[in-house]
Amino acid sequence: MINKATVQQAVEEWLQGKDYFLVDISISPDDRIVVEIDHADGVWIEDCADLSRFIEARVSREEEDYELEVGSAGLGQPFKILRQYEIHVGKEVETLAKDGKKYRGTLLSVDPEGFELGVMQKVKEEGKKRPVNKEVPVRFAFGDVTYTKYLIKIK
Repeated sequence: MINKATVQQAVEEWLQGKDYFLVDISISPDDRIVVEIDHADGVWIEDCADLSRFIEARVSREEEDYELEVGSAGLGQPFKILRQYEIHVGKEVETLAKDGKKYRGTLLSVDPEGFELGVMQKVKEEGKKRPVNKEVPVRFAFGDVTYTKYLIKIK
């Protein structure tokens, strides 16, 4: 079986000096390696190919045959690491809380413990007869959510 630490070391070496960051490395029992990277401005296919060649030059197929897939973390896929939250601050996201309730709103802030969403809610303001839609901050701990992902809007 392919050693994950060997693959991770190769990926981290390639990442040095680049704005890309590692999201995940998974290795299946039949030696299928999947490397996910991300970037604030998106991932270019040429860079995925370059990283793939870089890994292949450092992980010998003679010792163990493997299948290698290098790609982006995927638009619309749940965030896996803190850095993905950080690059999406100010953007629309969807969060599914562990209690089953879905929230859509603007990712206002993130820290190592959790994040805050600006969610539109009807609020009764003093002196007004009817409630008005207003962005209300809602705080989440990472342990209280099933997923958070970038909300893709088609206009």
